[in-house]
Amino acid sequence: MLLAFIPARKGSKGIPGKNLVMLNGKPLIQHTIEAALASKYVDEIFLSTDDPEVIDLARKLGVESNYLRPEILAADDTSMIDTVEHGLLWFEKAKAEMPDEFILLQPTSPLRSSCDIDAAVESFRHSGADTLVSVHPMAEHPSECVVSESGGWRYLSSPPDGAVRRQDLDDNFYFINGAIYLAKTEALLRGREFVCRGESALYIMPVERGVDIDEPFDLALAEVILHQGGM
Repeated sequence: MLLAFIPARKGSKGIPGKNLVMLNGKPLIQHTIEAALASKYVDEIFLSTDDPEVIDLARKLGVESNYLRPEILAADDTSMIDTVEHGLLWFEKAKAEMPDEFILLQPTSPLRSSCDIDAAVESFRHSGADTLVSVHPMAEHPSECVVSESGGWRYLSSPPDGAVRRQDLDDNFYFINGAIYLAKTEALLRGREFVCRGESALYIMPVERGVDIDEPFDLALAEVILHQGGM
């Protein structure tokens, strides 16, 4: 079984009520719920929230949720792995089974599509890795970024010898965008890590579908992309 886990904490400082803020005519979280429902690999959806309004919306969309996240796991500093672990143990008790695979779909990545979910699952299963994380090409190339240091600065990544144009730079730099995290459930609970350095498989997706909604600017950007048909 592949369980889609959607975390939707009520509190948000950057955008108050973020999970229910409107994006292209739909509440933000609805984009993620619909993508999960449209996936051909997701067997069940688990909503982890402390917000009754989010639960009501999910039920209207066809996702039954009887779980209410405890207040102690809804604080600003609550770790995602603690949230996930509590939800999975509740799920195991309620369903008398633990999912074989787990996919974390954060509502703050509304442009991630069901096709991305399915392609990531296929890549994950083919890779043989215990975990997978979604990435997209970096907008600012590391060889054009600098680190300020006492007495000077240095390039974040030294440009190759002889490089004089951007086209001469390496093109294997990616940004972990938070849109998709996949794991074998047993490995996730054992290691308590979504990303294992050098070991997690990578799912490369277009930069426009990796937009993460944190501030009002991100929401405006996502709106523009949707209106321009950038999905």
